[in-house]
Amino acid sequence: MRIGITCYPTYGGSGIVATELGLELAQRGHEIHFITNANPIRLDPDTPRIHYHEVEVSNYPLFQYAPYGLALASRMAEVAECYELDLLHVHYAIPHSISALLAKQMTAPKRRLPFVTTLHGTDITLVGSDRSYFPITKFSIEQSDGITAISQYLRRQTEEVFGITRDIRVIPNFVNCRTYRPAPERRRAEPTLIHISNFRAVKRPLDCIRILEAVRRAMPVHLLMAGDGPERGPAEMLAHELGVASHVTFLGKQDHVERLLPETHVMLLPSELESFGLAALEAMACGVPPVATQTGGLPELITSGEDGFLEPVGDIAAHAARVLALLQDQDLYQSMSQAARLTAARFDSERIIPQYEQYYQEICAGVPAAGAR
Repeated sequence: MRIGITCYPTYGGSGIVATELGLELAQRGHEIHFITNANPIRLDPDTPRIHYHEVEVSNYPLFQYAPYGLALASRMAEVAECYELDLLHVHYAIPHSISALLAKQMTAPKRRLPFVTTLHGTDITLVGSDRSYFPITKFSIEQSDGITAISQYLRRQTEEVFGITRDIRVIPNFVNCRTYRPAPERRRAEPTLIHISNFRAVKRPLDCIRILEAVRRAMPVHLLMAGDGPERGPAEMLAHELGVASHVTFLGKQDHVERLLPETHVMLLPSELESFGLAALEAMACGVPPVATQTGGLPELITSGEDGFLEPVGDIAAHAARVLALLQDQDLYQSMSQAARLTAARFDSERIIPQYEQYYQEICAGVPAAGAR
């Protein structure tokens, strides 16, 4: 198939999933066209059957804000016509779904151009539920030819918040277990924790610093903080205030976390809300147990006490206790590490990508399944 993919090309779950999906589809023989305003993170443009089309936005004095959504729609329609795309797949509802709808209408006289919208989380729980965006988000979802969500939790939230009655297909996030795999020989000698995020407040990166400080009262440990965003500065300041600055390394954005994760022992994911928990899944594939929060879609991925731990949001003492349990009990650690790897195998790309392929076929045929949630 010839598929156009649009996402936010930034360091966040939705952009990473969209990019990895495109790469996986290209390896399976599909022709993938990324239509974005910048080269997506993790995208290797030299991959066969991968094409990148930049969306350029003109800044006229008349516009206080550049009309990106309109420029994106125009570019989508142009690429669809030039390369005879079979469908568009947009990640994150606003503004991508509306742009795809406009592109569909623009190409309607010449060809049918269906589009699939994948909901990732904050496009529903934060942005979409904002009063200013609620009507347009609801409309864009209802006008999509196909809708997918990355977890049962997010499907339920979408139905409850927006009153959506159409079928929403749950296709969870995925990981390539051949790329993300344990490498015991690379594991650091010093017990090492890791946190990976875009450092927004919802990810609670400052809690990672507090957990580190609590764990260090009992044993030596180092923390790697991968990613960047608005909370990085406050996290660095807190590390100095708590006297642990020399025991935490801020790595910035990392394009190859599959090389970094096997070096570590425990993943910290203290988020306020996670619709799925892609960082936890990637860690689990590398045999790194997660200590995360009991929130959102995380319980669909992590079975607390078996392949990781789930604790209340903001409970630093509980998170620190779980980290210590893992680092101080070798038998527990080995058992949980192996279980985490087995859980990740359930979300292997070889199992999940065919679900997207099947859904694309249904959408292009004009007969999406009513069930399969």
